[in-house]
Amino acid sequence: MKFALIASLMLAAAPAMAQPAATPQPLPAQLPFSPAVPAGGLLFLSGQIGQVPEGMDPHMDGFDAAVKGAMDAVGTILKSNGLDYGDIVKCTVMLADMTDWPRFNAAYLPYFKGKRLPARSAFGANGLALGAPLEVECIAAQR
Repeated sequence: MKFALIASLMLAAAPAMAQPAATPQPLPAQLPFSPAVPAGGLLFLSGQIGQVPEGMDPHMDGFDAAVKGAMDAVGTILKSNGLDYGDIVKCTVMLADMTDWPRFNAAYLPYFKGKRLPARSAFGANGLALGAPLEVECIAAQR
């Protein structure tokens, strides 16, 4: 909650800068958010959900695929804004099942190989968008 409040305050304090950032694809009109918004030298990324491919175990290889999908989506948004994973300063991870925490960590770490790890928070959630097993939201420092 504190994180969301800080982000809201930063956006409210810099309305002229709070324009949607570059995105790899246009969003469908019915989605009520921007994939990323720059403000105050930071790029605030909306949460990216991971989906378990049909027929895969939601707590094994399917979960790993869901983490990869979410983190690859983060990377696409970063790249379209001239950034990479090394520019991330903070991630918030929401998990539908906290027993997946070790698997999340194992699938997440390779994205930061050779880079400093961002600050991070995680919590269990009782229901995520579209029934996703996880959601990752990040803040990156703009160059």
